[in-house]
Amino acid sequence: MSDAATDTSRPVRRIGALRELWPFLKPHRALALGWLLFLALSSGASLALPMAFRHIIDQGFGHSSQAVINQTFIVLFGVALVLAFATAARYFCITLLSERALASLRQTLYAHVIRLDVGFFEKSRVGELLSRLSADTEVVQALIGSGVSVALRSVVMLIGASAMMVWTAPSLAGLTALVIPAVMLPILLFGRRVQKLSRASQDRLADAAAIANETLNASTAVKAYARERIESTRYGSAIARALATARRRIGMRSLLTMAVIVLVFGAITLVLWAGARHVLAGTLGAGVLGQFVLYAVFAAGSVAGLSEVWGDVLRAAGAMERIGELLGERADIVDPAQPQALPQPMRGELRFDGVTFHYPTRPDAAALHDFTLTVRPGETVALVGPSGAGKSTVFALLLRFYDPQSGSISVDGIDLRATTLAGLRGAIALVPQETVIFAGSAADNIRFGRQDAGDDEVREAARAAEAHEFISALDQGYDAELGERGVRLSGGQRQRIAIARAILRDAPLLLLDEATSSLDAQSEAAIQQALARLEQGRTTLVIAHRLATVQRADRIVVMDGGRIVAQGTHESLLAEGGLYAELARLQFVA
Repeated sequence: MSDAATDTSRPVRRIGALRELWPFLKPHRALALGWLLFLALSSGASLALPMAFRHIIDQGFGHSSQAVINQTFIVLFGVALVLAFATAARYFCITLLSERALASLRQTLYAHVIRLDVGFFEKSRVGELLSRLSADTEVVQALIGSGVSVALRSVVMLIGASAMMVWTAPSLAGLTALVIPAVMLPILLFGRRVQKLSRASQDRLADAAAIANETLNASTAVKAYARERIESTRYGSAIARALATARRRIGMRSLLTMAVIVLVFGAITLVLWAGARHVLAGTLGAGVLGQFVLYAVFAAGSVAGLSEVWGDVLRAAGAMERIGELLGERADIVDPAQPQALPQPMRGELRFDGVTFHYPTRPDAAALHDFTLTVRPGETVALVGPSGAGKSTVFALLLRFYDPQSGSISVDGIDLRATTLAGLRGAIALVPQETVIFAGSAADNIRFGRQDAGDDEVREAARAAEAHEFISALDQGYDAELGERGVRLSGGQRQRIAIARAILRDAPLLLLDEATSSLDAQSEAAIQQALARLEQGRTTLVIAHRLATVQRADRIVVMDGGRIVAQGTHESLLAEGGLYAELARLQFVA
């Protein structure tokens, strides 16, 4: 994430960040209207209770009428039934609304993030992204599911109770109104500080999540270097920082709640004292005072509820701000406004014309400098050179993970920037050096190459990649779960799964990045035959150091410092001497 996105010292946007929830709430207007309807009904039933209480005192106890008491309590029970039904219906509507809105928010957020380009993920920590997808959205869900309901109900009850207080005893209501500014003052004073601490608390939790995600995904490395204690200490320090921030936030909210309760109930005590004097003086009935006190309690409870929910609102605003920042991220690599379709069928001609490229994270060093290369249709070209020569950068630019700062790259005469990303990448099969295995079945992992492939096609691809034998030996064969990151497979087996994906994809362009680096000699011989069949009729770029792969290439391109320093066949380059001969001596000769 960019520094601006994680810098908690900058001014925090106000509650306006919650406006970004509207697109996710809007499709569920029926539930919102139902919630408002039942909210009005339940609030009306609640506000009717003090009137029944006054009626009992003045008409029932005052006149000792059994009939009036019976009638009043029957009405009171009826009001309670209405209140119970309306409260349950209100809860159902608002809870379902929050679940649907947050499901839509999570889907939108994930779909947006997964479409951002590689440059974004270079700047971001996966743990922090997961925190925004889970912890931040849960905070927002809590606000919609309960906080908003409590807040609006408190507002309705406060307004209703205040109006009834004025109608019941105007003089006492005027006295109550004098203390309202004193109640609102701490909310205004503490509110901004609570919001800043809420945002900081979410950021610190994201830091801890990033550490956990990083180390748990590298558990074998952690154990190999005996870093369990060190990593536990590092994670514990991150949790301690999150706890310290949370402690400050909780302390601030506690002070806010305490101040509001003291002021509210101090006001009630003052009003009761004044009301009691009026009753003793005979200017106010006992039933009227009882009704007024109940309305005052409703109003005070509403104010206390608002002060409590206010902290949740501020916390959700901080979380929604972080989510909004993520939704506001824009990919630099996008489809053109009017894309050109790649020719069908593709010939597979690749051309790099004067390409110069700097990685965004290393702007001072050119990964490729004035790189020019043409690969003929159906040709197999091997890229060799020392680490940092720019070989992997060629693949990254072909896949359009980045765009070059100057020069152009074309496929069959069409500039990569002129066609769609899906169309370009759909025409390429990649076998990476580090194979990614997903937590699914063996068949699902192979089918990652082409989702609509049938079971027979999956098995045929596995056979061609020399993977069928070890997959069949698994407990459930092709339905066997491979575990997260393929923990049940060896490195060579994971690489054969990747080769099976590429075979299944059946794309006209093939990129092999050290495709046999994790295989033993026997497996490599079989895989080389499979790759030779796969390369037939396809344009293939190979990054390799092994002699068998390089010798099979139609042409070898030697790279150093982002430039082409030599090219030719294995024999001609050996005869020429220079860098390739040195690499062959160091890497190819046993």
